[in-house]
Amino acid sequence: MLSVFGERLRAAFVPPRYIAPSFSGIDLSASGVKAVRLTPGARGLTLASYTEARLSAGAFTDGEIIDRAETVAVLTTAARDADISTANAALPESKSYLFETAIQGSRKVEWRTAIEQHLDELVPLPPPETAFDFVNMGQDTQGNTLVAGVGFARRIVDETLSVFDEANIGVCALEDEPFAVARALIPAGDPSTVLIIDVGKTTTKMAIIAGRIPRLATTIGIGGHALTLAVQKYFGVTEAEARKVKAERGIVPAPGNEDYLAAMLSTVSAISDEISRRFEYWQEKATLRGTHEPVSRVILAGGNASVRGLPEYLESSLRVPVTTGDVFTNLASRDAWIPELDYTESLAYATAIGLALRDDARRYL
Repeated sequence: MLSVFGERLRAAFVPPRYIAPSFSGIDLSASGVKAVRLTPGARGLTLASYTEARLSAGAFTDGEIIDRAETVAVLTTAARDADISTANAALPESKSYLFETAIQGSRKVEWRTAIEQHLDELVPLPPPETAFDFVNMGQDTQGNTLVAGVGFARRIVDETLSVFDEANIGVCALEDEPFAVARALIPAGDPSTVLIIDVGKTTTKMAIIAGRIPRLATTIGIGGHALTLAVQKYFGVTEAEARKVKAERGIVPAPGNEDYLAAMLSTVSAISDEISRRFEYWQEKATLRGTHEPVSRVILAGGNASVRGLPEYLESSLRVPVTTGDVFTNLASRDAWIPELDYTESLAYATAIGLALRDDARRYL
């Protein structure tokens, strides 16, 4: 959402292939960098290139760049491999502050001024040290404009821009992760309220999306690597072997694997409990106050979303349908092309693809 160079002119038609621009997204996280480049065609956007470059443990932690030199090197490698010179980039959800407010005025410049005047009530940061942006959600019954916004500490924005600059990657726009993920996984024009759960390596991110706009988001400090460690401890195997066992067995009950399943579920239940607590708060708020629609379904994404049995486990806990996502939902129909990126692997690219889709002329923001 945080536009660096402002809005650009967007064609309402698909340009000829030889002058068609590429839409690119780069997702920097604790596990590394994922970069994608999309290409528009007569039938829509398709995936032109994708790559992943790993970061060592601790190089990027809790949304903070710890090892700047390694981060720059990995960004440089990913951009080169994906043939990217400019891109939209993600800002970490764990460092963001979502807010909603009602304001007066008819133009965006008036809305921004109104938000700035009481920014300290919306974001728990000193206003001079805060960067923010927002999206119009319509009007309330009093005729005020309702907006959803997000704020970041300026130092996070500046640090992100500086490492991209050092890697010689032009940043067209910065955006909070949940906005990008929602754009990738939820069909354009879908007004429903959805919970997206992104199960990464070291964290699990959840965001409640209404009308493709994030309304609540949080990061849980447990991810899929904890499941890998549980397998390692139980079987006494290497990490690579543990990942293979995790993929094959998941959390599906089977004769003779009761102890293994108990070891796995001790971690899964910790993630599920954290999700359930926030989920139930939203559902109760929607029911009692009537200010929000209740969540109707859950979409799983992230590198560990494909663990066997996970959708069924969460569905039994949350009592709404749970499915794994399709990151190509808003690209060209699969009748027109077949992605080279494997489905299971693609679940880790939701943020990067959503960032690239920001340049689509049909995007909502």
